Amino acid sequence: MPSADLSIPKTAKAAVLASFNTKYTIVSNHPVPQPSELQPGQCLIKLEYSGVCHSDLHIMKEDWENKAVLPLIGGHEGVGRVVAIGEHSEEGMGVVKVGDRVGLKWIADACLKCEMCRTGYESRCPTSFARAHGFSVPGTFAEYAVSYTKYVTPIPDELDSAAATPILCAGLTVYKALKQSRTKIGDWVAISGAGGGLGHLGMPHILHFMKETNHDYEHVAVQYAVAMGLRVLAIGKLPLLSRYKYLRSLKMFEDTGDAKKALALSLGASAWVDYKESTDLTKDVHAATDGLGPHAAVIAAGDARPFNQALMYLRATGTLVAVGMPAGNALLNAPVPLLILKCLTGLGSAIGNRQDINEALQIAARGKVKCQYQVRDLSELNEIFDEMDAGTIAGRVLLKF
Repeated sequence: MPSADLSIPKTAKAAVLASFNTKYTIVSNHPVPQPSELQPGQCLIKLEYSGVCHSDLHIMKEDWENKAVLPLIGGHEGVGRVVAIGEHSEEGMGVVKVGDRVGLKWIADACLKCEMCRTGYESRCPTSFARAHGFSVPGTFAEYAVSYTKYVTPIPDELDSAAATPILCAGLTVYKALKQSRTKIGDWVAISGAGGGLGHLGMPHILHFMKETNHDYEHVAVQYAVAMGLRVLAIGKLPLLSRYKYLRSLKMFEDTGDAKKALALSLGASAWVDYKESTDLTKDVHAATDGLGPHAAVIAAGDARPFNQALMYLRATGTLVAVGMPAGNALLNAPVPLLILKCLTGLGSAIGNRQDINEALQIAARGKVKCQYQVRDLSELNEIFDEMDAGTIAGRVLLKF
């Protein structure tokens, strides 16, 4: 028989997107899958919090070439408790059980058998494309969500649910990028756009990266880098080159000035370079990093220029880690001799695997990483998207159920 909490209701609150470029409909009578309806390996989660990400906005506005499956319950980062598990699901050590507090991520499931999964690249597994929360399967904008027992993430007891929620997307993304930077304790890492939000923590599928901005990430990147023993050079990013004119006009998208510098340094950055004050970015970056340049650069920008600049200021044998994905056919314009003579490495980083998220959460549980967030109600979801579209939201927005 399925494991179940007998108090599971037949219906509950959810936000449903019926068509692109329209508002979400907030309903109180959305059907809740019952324990008998769960397939082997599936579990039902009663959510406490859901994050709201810029990717959710892009999905709603049909900004991506690949389209989400409609009707859609959006959202791809949530924390709650397991209330039911499908009959004939795997049992034993390391398997979730009813009552466990777990996190749901962009990837709802992966096969864990293919070459990509075996080598740690679960974000490239074909199953993970077919089962992405808030895109191809129902997500976390609901009181109850279905996920998979082998892929939900246990939340450390030391970390409260609200603080854990943003780590499941923003934290995981930047932590994985830093892990792939080939740096060691004491090395310099440049984080471009470090006055914004992904930078303050440290997309997730290849499509998940197609954002105009990454303001939920940059502060987190600084904190993770410091926790990993790296010296951080925070670089205020260039003015936004967006196809939306009104976005280009918003000063909040320019990560420059004394306030941004003070924030980056307060989070543990060792040095700061402001593009507005710099007449020679490469020279200024070198001057701030022992005269040689950083050992790695993590770029979470929606603009090709910071990627190309990084190739110029990286020290010999340095590594460029691409996290943001600029719109259109953005190119790296690097002379081949430069790559050879400096022995540079360039790579892309897409989300992370199950081990990566466990490590990212443990670092946060030890108090080394804290994400700025505000808590709102599900009924405010459309208002939140309007504010996000206008660029007036600071930090992450969490929905509390």
